[in-house]
Amino acid sequence: MTIQADTVIIGAGLSGLYAAFLLERHGADYLLLEGRDRPGGRILGAGSYDLGPTWFWPAIQPELDAIVRDLSLPVIPQYEAGALTVERSGPPARMPGYPSYPASMRLAAGMSSLAEALRARLDPARIKLGHTVTRLHATSHAVDVHAHDREGRTHVVRASRVLLAVPPRLAHARIAFDPPLPAAWAAQWRDTPTWMAPHAKYLAVYGAAFWREQGLSGAARSARGPLAEVHDASTDQGPALFGFLGVPAAARRSAGQDELMAHCRAQLARLFGPEALTPVQEHFKDWAQDPLTATPADGIDNSAHAAAPGMTVDAGPWQDRLTGIASEWSGAFPGYLAGAVDAAANGVRWLLRGSASASPSTLPRDSA
Repeated sequence: MTIQADTVIIGAGLSGLYAAFLLERHGADYLLLEGRDRPGGRILGAGSYDLGPTWFWPAIQPELDAIVRDLSLPVIPQYEAGALTVERSGPPARMPGYPSYPASMRLAAGMSSLAEALRARLDPARIKLGHTVTRLHATSHAVDVHAHDREGRTHVVRASRVLLAVPPRLAHARIAFDPPLPAAWAAQWRDTPTWMAPHAKYLAVYGAAFWREQGLSGAARSARGPLAEVHDASTDQGPALFGFLGVPAAARRSAGQDELMAHCRAQLARLFGPEALTPVQEHFKDWAQDPLTATPADGIDNSAHAAAPGMTVDAGPWQDRLTGIASEWSGAFPGYLAGAVDAAANGVRWLLRGSASASPSTLPRDSA
C-alpha cells in the first residue's frame, strides 16, 4: 500500500522534530518517520538526567536559545563551583576550578524535555514511530520512501521531497538509494563521522552531593579511566555525576556493561570518596552499540566535529528532491544540538523556496 505526503522527514531527532515544527507553522503537508519507539534520536533522558547531549551555549547559539525560551523550558547553569579533580598516574589531585566560557547551560528537566515539547506541538497523525526507512526510490514523478514497521511490514510513502534527519554516515549505511547517489556525495556521507556514535556515558545518582560538601565541583579529568571526563549532573531529581568513558568501543563491548559500571564506581570513589561506591541509581548508554546511531566505522573513537558535507545534490535524479538536515550537515555547529536546529532551518528554507513540485493529489498512486 502506498500513501502520500508532500514531504517526508526521515528521523525524529531534534533536527527532524524542529523541521516538522517549522513545516507545521507553515501549514505544510509532511510525514515524520522514526525507527525508534520514541522521538529524540540522540537526545536520551533517564528522568531529568541526560545520557545523550547535555549542554548548550546561549551566548553563541542564539537560535537554539530562542527555541528553548519560546517553549518556556527552565534552564540551569552547569555547576562549576569548587576545585577540579585531576587523576594521572598517582593519587588524584585537586586544582583550582575554572568556569567555562561561554557559559554552559542545561535544561532543568533534561534535554529530552526539548524533544517532548516540540513533539507536543505536532499533529500526532503525522508522526510514525517504529518505522525504519530502508529504501528511497526516485521515480520520474516522486520519491517512494520504503519503511519497515515493528512487525516487519513494509510501508511506502510517496513524496515530492525528502528531508533526511539522520546522520550522513548512517543514511549511507542503512538506506538503499535507487538510483544510487552520486559517487562524490556518497563518499562525503560515508566519511562524515557521526557525533556521539563512538562514545559511552555513565551516570550515577546519589542521596547527597558529597563532592560539593568537600569543596569539589564534581568535574574531573583522568588519564587512568575508565572515565576520561566527569561532570556534576545534578538536577531537582537528585545529586548526580556523569562521565564520558575513555575506553574504545571494541574494548567496551568485550568488557561488558556490568564490569565497566563497577570500574566507574571504583573510579568515582578514588576521585570523590567512598560515598561514590553506593549510588541510588545508575545509568549507562553506549552509543556505539546503538544500531540507529552508529555504524561499524563509528567504532573508531573520533571526538572531532567533522566539517559539514554538502546538503543537496545539484544534478541528476536526486536534484531538488533530497536534502540533509541532521546536525552533521550544519556549517555552523556540526554535531551539536544547535547544529540540528541550524540544519533543519536551512532544509525547511530550501524546501519552501524550492521549485514547484507535483502535489500529492497529482502524483501517480501506483507503487513503483
